Amino acid sequence: MSGSASVEFERFAQHFPEAIAALRALGQSAAQDMDKGLLELVKVRASQLNGCAYCLQLHVNWARQAGVVQGRLDQLAVWREAPGFTAQERAALAWAEALTDLTRRGELDAVREAARYALGEQRLWRLTLAVAAVNAWNRIAGPLGFTPPPAQ
Repeated sequence: MSGSASVEFERFAQHFPEAIAALRALGQSAAQDMDKGLLELVKVRASQLNGCAYCLQLHVNWARQAGVVQGRLDQLAVWREAPGFTAQERAALAWAEALTDLTRRGELDAVREAARYALGEQRLWRLTLAVAAVNAWNRIAGPLGFTPPPAQ
């Protein structure tokens, strides 16, 4: 995670540069050959579920930069009921939600197979890495009180 960094982020990064580098490397590995807009939708949704204001604003900004229109961002919290999300996006969002809320393990097999069918195995693996990375960031940035970047 980079971009507009808060004072809290900078302090954390000074003490744990290797952790920052590792999380960034994980995110970069996950992003190879993946649609940037799709990845940002997934990261926004995970950040919504985790209640991380820093990551949520950062990924909303990046989603806009990747060409995701505001109306889709507005409807992301209710994507199941909202029109306009593709089958691949729906599969990716369902997988992201299942990985973010591990109490829903009963759904995991079916959601994974639907995502594998819609995305292919390689992209499913990359998406899994991306969700793991954003969840890690959410669990660092939210509880440590990183200040959200300005909206763009």
